[in-house]
Amino acid sequence: MTDKSEGVREKLVDDFAAVLGEAEEMLKRAANETGEKARDLRTQVETKLLQAKLRYQEIEGQALDQAKAAARATDDYVHDHPWQSIGIAAAIALFRYKVGVIPVILACAVAGFLGGLLRYAFL
Repeated sequence: MTDKSEGVREKLVDDFAAVLGEAEEMLKRAANETGEKARDLRTQVETKLLQAKLRYQEIEGQALDQAKAAARATDDYVHDHPWQSIGIAAAIALFRYKVGVIPVILACAVAGFLGGLLRYAFL
């Protein structure tokens, strides 16, 4: 996870902890109150929870936008650099998943052959 997204996550957790703490305190006070004061405290709790919900939706939207941008950048890179992408996938298969060399070479050959066929088929 990047430092920026980790910071956003920590801020979100801190915000929710603060809101829940305030809401809990207000609910405790509301339990001892009646009438108008109790209604005011319940309204304050509802307002705090609504603010927290809106903040969560805002951060969720930002995270979704970042994920979409990363997906577009990856898609653009793969289309602009297909052979490098095959090499990167082969390196990941070799080192991360410990796949044997022969299956990786065969998979790259098949991917290259199909990529070439598709490229010439649409020219």
